[in-house]
Amino acid sequence: MKIGVVGKANVGKSTFFKALTLADVLIANYPFATIKPNVGFGHVKLDCVDKDLNTQCNPREGFCVNHNRFVPVEVVDVAGLVPGAYEGKGMGNQFLDDLRQADALIHVIDCSGSTNELGEPKEAGSYDPADDIKFLETELDMWYLGILQKSWEKFAKLVNQENPEIDKAIAKQFSGVGATDFIVREIMKKEALFDKRITLWDENDIKNVARDLRKATKPMIIAANKIDMPIAQANFERLKKEFPDSLIVPCSSESELALKEAAKHGLIKYIPGENDFEAIGQLSENQKMALEFIRKNVLQKFGSTGVQEVINEAVFRLLKYIAIFPGGVNKLTDQYGRVLPDCFLMPHSTTALDFAFKLHTDFGKNFIRAIDVRKKLPVGKDHALQHRDIIEIISGK
Repeated sequence: MKIGVVGKANVGKSTFFKALTLADVLIANYPFATIKPNVGFGHVKLDCVDKDLNTQCNPREGFCVNHNRFVPVEVVDVAGLVPGAYEGKGMGNQFLDDLRQADALIHVIDCSGSTNELGEPKEAGSYDPADDIKFLETELDMWYLGILQKSWEKFAKLVNQENPEIDKAIAKQFSGVGATDFIVREIMKKEALFDKRITLWDENDIKNVARDLRKATKPMIIAANKIDMPIAQANFERLKKEFPDSLIVPCSSESELALKEAAKHGLIKYIPGENDFEAIGQLSENQKMALEFIRKNVLQKFGSTGVQEVINEAVFRLLKYIAIFPGGVNKLTDQYGRVLPDCFLMPHSTTALDFAFKLHTDFGKNFIRAIDVRKKLPVGKDHALQHRDIIEIISGK
């Protein structure tokens, strides 16, 4: 799984990425500070099953704090956009290429309206952040439309003459961005195109298919950044009304980064996604004032900095992934004595057999049964797994 962090230049995109991953990235107040994509690992947060079992886990990857399990997710921060990115303007071509493998997108916007359409700093409130939401959707839709329109007439005639299944032909053309036969079939049903010869599809049909493909293969969450600025909250409330179908989360990436850096240096205790922190080290007066500002204007007002919520919503709500723990009814440790060392993020339709193959090909090929560790009950290969299940796989070898 890969999550792409996207957005216009100078909206705090790289700060958001660093706050999420603590990766060493360039943060600068000018367009195209990010030239090559930054790649790192954020973490989704969930209630660890170790608490249910009265034990303490020892993660092999990620970490666990106070029974909060943090599971790593690959995140890529791509070059900022400018209008006309799909035509190659700015870093457009590179931006789109970097996005091909992303399963979902986090669109970071400047909710305070202090960055214009070119990514230049302006007075807060002088720019409408709603335009950024429309702008990115337009850029992505036009990118997909360009893929679909490329040699469209020749493609449509070929499909019509050879009579292959249209859904498979389109899915093949969009395989590089994650399209499948099923996705295309659902779109064709929605747009009532199954009974319409492909050579008779009009411009609107093609545009609608391109838009629907983009939504299906690049689901998006909007991180309403700089929410700590005075005008940002009013803008956020307006955006929720203007885009009721969009998932919009208020966030302050600068606040999250400050809290994580303070925790890293032993100045505070802070669990990402929580609504407070505890001072434990020697703080200067400036540090106390800065942290108190974050507590009052971000944590107490919004319940968190929003950064953790954004990646959680992207993985668990947009992509509908679930977390599955391998374990045994009689033994929760691996060969090194680590308790519940692994947690896998899996598609919501994952079966016991799918999970067996995830653990090891031989487990899948020689699958006998699985055991729900909590219930101590055997389940078959087609049993649909649920979020936070603990599963033991029994195989013939």
